[in-house]
Amino acid sequence: MSRFLLMTSVAVLLAGGPALAADDTPLPPPNAKKLSEILAKVEKRDGFLYVKEVDWDSGAYTVTYYTSDKAKVEINYDPVTGEPK
Repeated sequence: MSRFLLMTSVAVLLAGGPALAADDTPLPPPNAKKLSEILAKVEKRDGFLYVKEVDWDSGAYTVTYYTSDKAKVEINYDPVTGEPK
């Protein structure tokens, strides 16, 4: 029984390995600013309340945040300059 369990575990690990390695999501460039620096700029914006989500897509960070008057704001930031696009 333990040998069957071991073989099953090995088969599951080997089958799942390529799925983990197949993540071809593009990464920010090597000279990109730290995400924490970009978020610090967002936090200084007028009426900022909280960050809801940060995505990396199409060569930019998309930061979604809410303001104190409950408005939803989405801004794309250039990863190298850290400025809004």
